[in-house]
Amino acid sequence: MPPELLALIDRPLVLLAVLAVGAAIGIGVERLVEGQKRAERRAYWQGRNSGKRGGKTIALKKDGLAEAAKANGTATDQLARVMEADFSARPLLNKPEANLFKALDAAVIARNPGWQVMAQVSLGEFLSSPDKDAYWAVNSKRVDFALMNPDARVIHAIEYQGSGHHQAGGAAAARDAVKKEALRKAGIGYHEVVAGHTTAGELKRLVEKLVPGA
Repeated sequence: MPPELLALIDRPLVLLAVLAVGAAIGIGVERLVEGQKRAERRAYWQGRNSGKRGGKTIALKKDGLAEAAKANGTATDQLARVMEADFSARPLLNKPEANLFKALDAAVIARNPGWQVMAQVSLGEFLSSPDKDAYWAVNSKRVDFALMNPDARVIHAIEYQGSGHHQAGGAAAARDAVKKEALRKAGIGYHEVVAGHTTAGELKRLVEKLVPGA
């Protein structure tokens, strides 16, 4: 046995101190690694599964995990970046979506004034899951319109499929499949309004089917 170890055995208090320091270092390294892994998973899902806007899908670069995790930073870092950047307001909805919102909102209010139509709502705002990875997979995905009952609970989601939606190919289909499954498991209805195929009468009948009368 090495003489250094024998010396420590003869001095139990010193040995305990060495073991305690080693254990503390090990726990600290383990927590650091786990924290980095969580940040990478969060950055991955936030970038990969961010909702659509104007038919475009936001994707991470090959080194996007590290970039996104680094970009999050602290609140102080974020404030510094915001103070240096320029911002401008833009419409929440494009023109076809805005027209649909007005028609949908009028139909819902006429059917039951206690219900409301919400636009561009993130799934993470009205869904929850004990599985953190599954939650982050849908957190930043959005539904075009959410029908909310008087108890402020989303009961139905309505997606507007514009002319350019399916041009995104498999990516759009996969994104929609994820949203549909999450909504289905939460017991929330999923309905589509297709551009150029849904008449005003059909929209009214859909609302009458989904929203109970006052």
